[in-house]
Formats: sequence, C-alpha cells, structure tokens
Amino acid sequence: MTPFERSARPSQLAHTFSIVARDPATGNLGVAVQSHWFSVGSVVTWAEAGVGAVATQAMVETSYGPLGLDLMRGGKSAREALTGLLAADEGRQLRQVAMVDVDGTVAAHTGDRCIADAGHTTGETFSTQANMMATPDVWPTMADAYRGSEHPFPERLLAALEAGQAAGGDIRGRQSAAILVVQGKSSGRPWADTVVELRVEDHEDPIRELGRLLTLHRAYEHMNRGDELLGSGEVEAALDAYSTAADMAPEIEEMPFWHAVTLADLGRVKEALPIFRDVFARNPDWCTLVQRLPASGLLSDDPDLMARIVAVACEE
Repeated sequence: MTPFERSARPSQLAHTFSIVARDPATGNLGVAVQSHWFSVGSVVTWAEAGVGAVATQAMVETSYGPLGLDLMRGGKSAREALTGLLAADEGRQLRQVAMVDVDGTVAAHTGDRCIADAGHTTGETFSTQANMMATPDVWPTMADAYRGSEHPFPERLLAALEAGQAAGGDIRGRQSAAILVVQGKSSGRPWADTVVELRVEDHEDPIRELGRLLTLHRAYEHMNRGDELLGSGEVEAALDAYSTAADMAPEIEEMPFWHAVTLADLGRVKEALPIFRDVFARNPDWCTLVQRLPASGLLSDDPDLMARIVAVACEE
C-alpha cells in the first residue's frame, strides 16, 4: 500500500494560499502560508537546509512534505519528486502541492478537483499557489509582490502573503499563518540551520501578527549578535546591537535591561542608570532580578555598584 492509498478525512483540509521559494541572493529556502484553518503551519510548511521546501495543501496529503524532502535529499529535482509522488497518489486531483529544490527548480500541481478559485503561478525559483480563494487574483498578485519586493527573503515571503490577502484571500476568512526559512546549505546541525520558524496558530489577523513576530525575531537576532560580539571583545559593536534591538521592540523590557547590565558590568554606570530607571519603572521585578545576577557571574559583585543600581528604583 502506498502512503496515499487512503481516503481524505475532513481533518486533512487546508484550503489556503502559500509561497515556496529559493532566495537567489542567499540560497536560503522558504515557505509561507495563511489559511482559515487552525495551525496551518503544522500541516503545510516543510523545508530542510540543503534540500528544498514544500507546501502541501487543499485536501492535504501531509506526507508530500517529508516524502518530497526525502526524494530531493536523494538527488531528485523538485519536478522529479513531485511527479513521482503524484503518480502514486489516487487522490492527486484533490491535492495542491508546490516544491522548490536547492538548485531553485520549481514544481507545482493544482488538482482539477481543488475548490475554486484555485491555481498557481510559477516563476524563477518560486511558486505561489492558492485554493478556495475569494478571487482568482490571489496567486498571481502574490507572485508579483514577491518579484517586486526588495526586502530580505523572509520579508519578501511575508509580502507575498500580504498581497494575497489584499487580493481577496481565503473566501472563508483568516485564522492562522506561518513562515519557515532554512539555510541553503546544510551545516549538518539541523538545529542551527533554521533561519526563521514562526507560527500564528489562531488570530483575527494572522498575517499582521506574523509580521509583528518577524520584527521581534529580527530584534532578538540583534540581541544574540550583541552577545557574540561581546564575547569576541567587540564592545562598541555589541552595544550598538543591543541598542538596535531595544529600538526595534520598545515594548520588550528585557532588551534594554540586558543592555544596561552590560554597560554597568563594563563600568559605564552613568550610561546604564537611566536605562535601569526606565525598566524598573515599567516593571519593578527587574530590580529584584538584577540583584541576583552577581551570584551567577553575570554582573560584577560590587556592593557599591548594586546600591547605585537599586537606588534608581526608589527615585520618583
């Protein structure tokens, strides 16, 4: 029995719009999706560094994801992988699937029985696809938006989703969205090869929420980069990275807190105190936390320094 020799169940429905792509600039591989279906990212989005990306949707056969990646990992192109899987699937006319491989070859399929409006547009190293849409403009509009975007790759994928929604989107409405981007070349460490992996499982405006999360992701990238720079002795560059992170996500107290801790530990207390003052005013629990850091070696064990830091929490 093949993996497809079973009837589709209602739980396998994922009528949606998505994009799969390989970024020519970085070689990274990605897939992004939106749907009026709970947790669509857990079903539709598949990608593996150095291999490819897959979107499997409509009357979903989930195994197109892992099996497609298996075949591409084994040397099959996206076209060869998709052709082979479709040939073995008696329900192929209910499926909508798109794949891109590490070389940028694209393959897409929209079965004749996918619910209208349904179709796909393939371009150089990408494919947009959609089914059960409000209008037939969704997938070509997504393609145009992706081609026309000059943003970094994850933001280009997001731009395609935004355009699809603006063109009508899912006729049922909105519920969940996801984006998955992996490195174009495998490091042999899968946990290190994921560039972006974000999901909005249930939200009234999932694409907007996905964009907010992507901005937060960028901010935390700057925080992590700051830690790396500090570890290599590039102090000013590290502090710039921390400051950038805080500016990108002003609602997150933790970013300026660690920026201030770093400044204080470097002896730049006058620069640190105004930041501590603002953070403590927003949430006094940070004042409690800072007093625990010397025992963990994360701040100089200097009573005078700690007294100065804690004092700002008492200022009006």
